[in-house]
Amino acid sequence: MAWRVLHRKGSHATLSRALTSTLLKQAVLPISSSASGRCVPETSFNPDSGYYQVLAKEPQLRCYHVSTILSARMKSEGLLGLKTPKREKFVKKENKSQPPVEAPYVPPRLQKPTKSLLDKTIDIFEGMTILELSKRTGESLSTLQGILVNVGEKVDSEFDPLSVDVAELVAMEVGINVRRLHSTEGEEILPRPPVVTVMGHVDHGKTSLLDSLRQTSVAAREAGGITQHLGAFVVAMQSGAAITFLDTPGHAAFSAMRARGAAVTDIVVLVVAADDGVMPQTLEAVAHAKAAKVPIVVAINKCDKPAADPERVKLQLASEGLLLEDMGGDVQVVQVSAAKKTGLDDLEECLLLQAEMMDLKARVDGPAQAYVVEARLDRGRGPLATAIVKAGTLLCGQHVVVGSEWGRIRAIRDMSGKLTEKAKPAMPVEIEGLKGLPMAGDDIVVVECEERARMLSAGRKRKFEKDRLMKISEGRAEIPDSSEEAPKWVEMPVIVKADVQGTVQAVTDALRSLNSPQVFVNVVHVGVGPISQSDLDLAKACGACIVGFNVKSPASSITLEATQASIKIFLHRVIYRLLEDVGNLIVEKAPGTSETHVAGEAEVLNIFELKGRSKAKGADVRIAGCRVLDGYVTRSSIMRLLRSGEILFEGSCTSLKREKQDVDTVKKGNECGLVIRDWDDFQVGDVIQCLEQVVRKPKFISSESGAVRIEC
Repeated sequence: MAWRVLHRKGSHATLSRALTSTLLKQAVLPISSSASGRCVPETSFNPDSGYYQVLAKEPQLRCYHVSTILSARMKSEGLLGLKTPKREKFVKKENKSQPPVEAPYVPPRLQKPTKSLLDKTIDIFEGMTILELSKRTGESLSTLQGILVNVGEKVDSEFDPLSVDVAELVAMEVGINVRRLHSTEGEEILPRPPVVTVMGHVDHGKTSLLDSLRQTSVAAREAGGITQHLGAFVVAMQSGAAITFLDTPGHAAFSAMRARGAAVTDIVVLVVAADDGVMPQTLEAVAHAKAAKVPIVVAINKCDKPAADPERVKLQLASEGLLLEDMGGDVQVVQVSAAKKTGLDDLEECLLLQAEMMDLKARVDGPAQAYVVEARLDRGRGPLATAIVKAGTLLCGQHVVVGSEWGRIRAIRDMSGKLTEKAKPAMPVEIEGLKGLPMAGDDIVVVECEERARMLSAGRKRKFEKDRLMKISEGRAEIPDSSEEAPKWVEMPVIVKADVQGTVQAVTDALRSLNSPQVFVNVVHVGVGPISQSDLDLAKACGACIVGFNVKSPASSITLEATQASIKIFLHRVIYRLLEDVGNLIVEKAPGTSETHVAGEAEVLNIFELKGRSKAKGADVRIAGCRVLDGYVTRSSIMRLLRSGEILFEGSCTSLKREKQDVDTVKKGNECGLVIRDWDDFQVGDVIQCLEQVVRKPKFISSESGAVRIEC
């Protein structure tokens, strides 16, 4: 390939530019900065012509000489085809000798699942297959089969039936709540007596009415004359029929007890006093009965009193949605008097008629299904559970699981204290032999052997603890912003001891309802039985007060040690007195809220000036001569100056005198002279207010219905 460059004579720079524009598409290497321009490879020059003629016989260009300036410009424009690295911005390296910056640790916020496992509950029944359990739990067959092998069950096929106990164990292992579906089928199904729960407002005569029915006096033995326990007993009526009665407390603090009574009952007897009418706990009892879908029989009590007005009570009940028979509904109404024992036959007739309409029957054969009504701890016999059998027959020697506790039934006693070998449906009994104290409201499940009872109890305890920790983590408050001023509050730890498990729950719920923005009631420990040395040690460790309800007085050594350690012990047998004492303690411990209060007002009558004072005493001073119109004025308070109702200034009082004497307080009707710091523009007629910071404590409020609260 031949290249030709034509140029006028006498300029090697022109030759360089020509080479740059035509030949630098290929690799060109500047090797020198000399001004001579020559191309070496076999070239021929014709010096006679007016132009230089360069004929390259070979296609490659060996080299050429170029100036330094042109070479630099060619490099900057990238004409040589070589990529120069980009110059990055200089970044100064950190000094490793500097200590790291300390920052508060913020834990990562856990992402809550769309649906918590606490909310998922499945139904299980006897004989369900592994495949059905897998569909309901949402777990794979291999996972469930692995759990079955771990619990000692032989797995042959996915269609093998499972017992209801094994199905519950598997469901608990995967973290799902279960609800047992019991079969009502059996070889022997017989009529059973009705279970009747007596509900109503406090002091409306529920227990007195039951005493009249069974010829006893339970109300006289209750502290304060009000029922504070859930009692179950069988009453033989005059007609020969037997009815199982549950007596529930009427105080506002025992709402959970009333809910348990409505859950196990067949009929609810709503007792309303004829002289008092419908009250808050009456409406709550109606709500519990409707939630349990239980028929209601209204008993209007105290009809013998002069102020009784049964018709007013009927109108009040009708306005609350109860359709009475007198008004075309299906709710029976009976007028009774527990004191005079009148109307009891009509009440018995109504209950038996309602039970006959419901056609109450139960399975007698097979394992028993029972419901714990109450639980207590006896010093000689250990944990005792009062239960009502719903179906089947409960026998001595059977292994049972009650909630998260288990045991072997050692003895069964009826409500009169007599030993019996078995308990049939609708029969309230007291069982002993449990390893721990169950919770009121737990179901009693009969299992095959001790090993199965242990496994089921341990699984329920693990599930209960896991759910408890999950609730704590979900309910944990977020870290407050440090820029926002958090309200002052204090924590009041409390230890609760009571005679029975149901009362422990009721007292605990009532104390937690006293929480306020200033005081947090923290129930650190609950238990059944008298106050012990371990309770006192725990109270000293966390600074708690001990609340004993319906328990014996502690030993004198415990009382003396508590007094020396400044541990308060509250012993009560009546619920509203207990809540009143604890409420007053909360008010005492509350830090209160600081408020600005106007302690007094004074009117400016004249203005005095002190001039010509020395430099040591300061500049001239203007003194406001005032008369106190209301309250009092103190020198240590903040003064507010008002002119025509408008606030002009607030400042501290530097001097307060009365009759040339320095005083701390000037009361209503007296005259004084005062000086306000950094203010001297007084005018006759100005009003000066004395401001004080007052700490306002919360109030303990108890309503007539028994409900209590702390009002801040």
